[in-house]
Amino acid sequence: MNAPVSSSLIEARDLVKTYTMGEQTVHALRGVSLDIAEGDFVAIMGASGSGKSTLMNILGCLDLPSTGEYRLAGEEVEAMAQDQLASIRNRRIGFVFQQFNLLPRTSALENVELPMVYAGVKAAERRVRSLAALQRVGLAERGDHTPSELSGGQQQRVAIARALVNNPQLILADEPTGALDTKTSEDIMRLLTELNAQGMTVVIVTHESDIANWARRKLVFRDGEIVEDVRQQGGPAASQGAVVP
Repeated sequence: MNAPVSSSLIEARDLVKTYTMGEQTVHALRGVSLDIAEGDFVAIMGASGSGKSTLMNILGCLDLPSTGEYRLAGEEVEAMAQDQLASIRNRRIGFVFQQFNLLPRTSALENVELPMVYAGVKAAERRVRSLAALQRVGLAERGDHTPSELSGGQQQRVAIARALVNNPQLILADEPTGALDTKTSEDIMRLLTELNAQGMTVVIVTHESDIANWARRKLVFRDGEIVEDVRQQGGPAASQGAVVP
């Protein structure tokens, strides 16, 4: 078995992001460098305006840094045109959002199919893969239901199935439990933990410490910089405040 040249799925070097608002320049990221290994589970924390969402947008190829280098699975992202960014997003990344972002009058199955529609996958294959993704998140029997007929937790599971359906290497989840109650949040974090145990790289943005504790690595942002980067035990025990040796 040949060893890979690098085990890092994400390689970022000296990322700077500035925005000009009138006469004011906002420094959202100030020279951030980090590697995220393939198969890791990382939580990104920080107050509003700390830079965590800006970093998530760059990692998700939704935005480009002002300066710096970003490689995703060895591909140089920082120099890509918009169509190339769209392609790498569709091939390598699955997104999960706080508000689910499901089409309201469309069935769960059809919502899950959407990324494959953009990728040009034929209808018969879309259906097979969508059913498999719904089964993977425990909702195979709810495929014909619209979002209004599903609970918040079920809607987020549909969103996770949609994120999985193109077999991405990376799941990016932005406040994935922000609209859910405590028990449902734990169910969603347990599902993300199971996906990570199956080899999926998971990166979440959250402002909740108990949610971040599910991850195996925690990054804390302040004023556009990483001020804390720690390994932790992760999983349900850590989320309950267990001491990490």
